[in-house]
Amino acid sequence: MILTGEEIKAQLGKNIIIDPFDERLLNPNSYNLRLHNELLVYEEIVLDMKRPNRFRRYTIPPEGFVLSPNQLYLGRTLERTETHNFVPMLEGRSSVGRLGLFVHVTAGFGDVGFCGYWTLEMFAVQPVRIYPGVPICQIFYHTVKGKIREYDSDKYQHNADIQPSLLYKDFQHERQPLLPFPHGETEAEPSEAEETGAEPLGPEHSRDEWC
Repeated sequence: MILTGEEIKAQLGKNIIIDPFDERLLNPNSYNLRLHNELLVYEEIVLDMKRPNRFRRYTIPPEGFVLSPNQLYLGRTLERTETHNFVPMLEGRSSVGRLGLFVHVTAGFGDVGFCGYWTLEMFAVQPVRIYPGVPICQIFYHTVKGKIREYDSDKYQHNADIQPSLLYKDFQHERQPLLPFPHGETEAEPSEAEETGAEPLGPEHSRDEWC
């Protein structure tokens, strides 16, 4: 079930926190969240899942900022939210969608226990001018059935800013599988250089030079 606007209001300070809260933004079964005045844009043409990707920060001026087509912009909500015992979900507003602006790219599903700002993956079908503080999306809440395990990821929980992808952290402890040795040979233990990915020291280098 989805909570009504009145139930969202009744849960404030208990299982739901929306900060700041403005009752004028409360809908029949959702709450409008506003756009913060900053954006991040990746600098790389090809983004890499296994590495941090560089980005550039922009400020949305009061007179607006034009989003270009075929360009991903990361923004965030002005409001910080915290949710317990419900599943928070993020969706666009119909008025925004009718301008050809997506506010998330398959990432509107929240988790019980999430606390922080919502990063928005904004993508425009055609050039569109956006403004800081505009109600850009809406949050709504589902009830939960079953034992609850709250969200506790160290990647995005308690974020304080726009959060670019941290998917590369999922690969940090990954080891590539080694092919079996033929004819009954056994696998040798990897050297320290192989474990760290460093180049092995040559005879002309001492470990003291390895800084």
